[in-house]
Amino acid sequence: MLRLVKIHKAIITAAGANQRSLPLQTLVDRDGVTKSALAILAEEVTSAGIEEIAVIVSPGTEDSYAASAGPHARRMRFIVQPKALGYGHAVHCAADFTGRDPFLLMVGDHLHISRTGKSCAQQLIASAQAEKCSVSAVQATHERKLQHYGCVGGHRVPGRERLYEVEAVLEKPTPTEAEQKLVVPGLRAGRYLCFFGLHVFTPAIMAILARHLAAPPATGTSDLTGAAAELARCERYLAHELQGTRHDIGQRYGLLDAQLALALAGNDRDEVLTHIVELLAKIQA
Repeated sequence: MLRLVKIHKAIITAAGANQRSLPLQTLVDRDGVTKSALAILAEEVTSAGIEEIAVIVSPGTEDSYAASAGPHARRMRFIVQPKALGYGHAVHCAADFTGRDPFLLMVGDHLHISRTGKSCAQQLIASAQAEKCSVSAVQATHERKLQHYGCVGGHRVPGRERLYEVEAVLEKPTPTEAEQKLVVPGLRAGRYLCFFGLHVFTPAIMAILARHLAAPPATGTSDLTGAAAELARCERYLAHELQGTRHDIGQRYGLLDAQLALALAGNDRDEVLTHIVELLAKIQA
């Protein structure tokens, strides 16, 4: 159970070897303003009521992140992950920051575009507060993209169209593994519920990560997916299929994809569409 109704802390992870510079990349947001991906993430979480943000960074990058965050830096704590010991270790670096409080977790290389009046973070936090348990955001994803994401299996919560009881969690499964262990009744064939880059966790996840770190796996690194799988076995854990889309800026053409999504969801949509049509006409001429 969530100890507090209000969720006021967030963690943004940005220490991965392939992730370190991505939150520093600049994009044009929905309002036509140029800002870093980190600042866009910070705006999303603060609009959802988050008051304190821990950003997990690699050694020597603290100043770059503080500058990139702009005015949001005043509510951020930059926590260094001294060695690359896995995503689970990165999250656990903020254990003292979260203490006994539930928290929102975001990855620094994902941006989220809502299709409703509520941001994706607001949707997820509202779900966690209402259900009083850990909730991970998910998106129905084609099996050809499974190698990029952690995935969950389970069944719909009765009477709730987009909410699922989590029964299994696997990291980057093969299509065969997904078909055997992660089929969710009601989803189209070949589609599975994959992590969206947003989670609300109870303090129990930090305790599980601490145990895993005390007895590390053979790989020498710890992963959040294994901890989430254990969480599902010891307390209620839900997945919420948000009304929105995720955009992984770490993938090939990811920045382009995210920029187009922001532009087409923003105030300059018509202008952007005009430019796209003109560009296509020139290419085909």
